[in-house]
Amino acid sequence: MTNILVLGAHGKIAQLATAMMVQHHDLHLTLFLRNAQRLADQASDQVKVVEGDAGQPADLKAAMTGIDVVYANLAGSNIEDQAKNVVAAMDAAGVKRLIWISTLGIYDEVPGKYGEWNHQQLDGGYLETYAAAAKVIEASDLETTVIRPAWLSNHDEINYETTQKGEPFKGTEVSRKSIADLVTKLVLDPSQAIHESLGVNKPNTDGDKPAWY
Repeated sequence: MTNILVLGAHGKIAQLATAMMVQHHDLHLTLFLRNAQRLADQASDQVKVVEGDAGQPADLKAAMTGIDVVYANLAGSNIEDQAKNVVAAMDAAGVKRLIWISTLGIYDEVPGKYGEWNHQQLDGGYLETYAAAAKVIEASDLETTVIRPAWLSNHDEINYETTQKGEPFKGTEVSRKSIADLVTKLVLDPSQAIHESLGVNKPNTDGDKPAWY
């Protein structure tokens, strides 16, 4: 049995990933979110729902007991502080494996017109704070995978490719379901992609901006 802690479990990607992970009966999930009532119907022998705030170190520390893999699907203007809290709680509990959802552009790795458009959309707080949070994660002594999705769609498809840190970002979009699939694959084989930062996009979607803009 592998024990998975899902932080920010009410997020759209997290809910899709949870639906995939519960199909694997050797996984036990702890869903961590600010309002546990939102996911109360998910509770089962395989799924525990706990209320907590990643901005509160004590909440995270309490949730880490017996956990093997942490999947963090967090957001907010205090994302850097949340990252610090997650690292500290994992260190205190001796938990090593972390899958961290970030965003494209944190290394200024998005080329051309799309890169310029991405800056226009995300500069002014969002990109900077997510970049700072990713630095906290990468500077830790944890076994981390940072995931940098392209602009997200709700398409019912799993179709993606990845790029590594230091490579130009490819494509403009990716489905949330694709990101959930990647998370699930990493949870099922946590030895994959350790100390990697993966850009994730749908193949053949290069352009100046996502198709729906």
